[in-house]
Amino acid sequence: MEKRPPGSYVIRKGDPGRAPRTAREDILVDTIPALNGLYHFAYPCRDADETRHFYEDILGLPLVNCMTSEKVPSTGEETPYAHFFFEFGDGSYVAFFDLPDYEKPAPSPNTPAWVQHFAIETASKENVEFMRQRLIDNGVEVLGPVDHGFVYSIYFFDPNGLRLEIATRTEGPGVLAKARAEAPGQLEEWSRRKAAFIDEQAGS
Repeated sequence: MEKRPPGSYVIRKGDPGRAPRTAREDILVDTIPALNGLYHFAYPCRDADETRHFYEDILGLPLVNCMTSEKVPSTGEETPYAHFFFEFGDGSYVAFFDLPDYEKPAPSPNTPAWVQHFAIETASKENVEFMRQRLIDNGVEVLGPVDHGFVYSIYFFDPNGLRLEIATRTEGPGVLAKARAEAPGQLEEWSRRKAAFIDEQAGS
């Protein structure tokens, strides 16, 4: 692959949480085509109407597209389905598939319920608190708010068993730049700790 011109990595303007790139990242972004952000996240649902009510009427995300087909384009499998999208404020989407014979997915027995989730960003703590009360008023059980020191969050489940987070950034000056610089070393250290834990468990 040809080397891309310096500075060709696309960053959304006005992103207050963007920390300066490290030297390691400069090498990556000048040699690999830019992946600029999330287009959509897709998840199965147990009922399209129930899911639309939750995401549009409660969370306020507009339904902007719904496609139906009798065949899966990527695999060629003959399966009728609906694929529908809700839009976030930045132009990205959360999408769902509804199949005629689909049931709500069972949680993985090997994965804690708090692990798999996706976070939705909002502009302020006041917005987080507003959404917390709105969810409670609509009969949704909410955990939090939780102050992580860099984000302020609430957690809840949608009707399909998907765990969601609504969060606002609260990090102070320099926090993200420090985390960015330390991330490779932190990950290496965690991998060593995990390997030692697995070895210890195997020997016990």
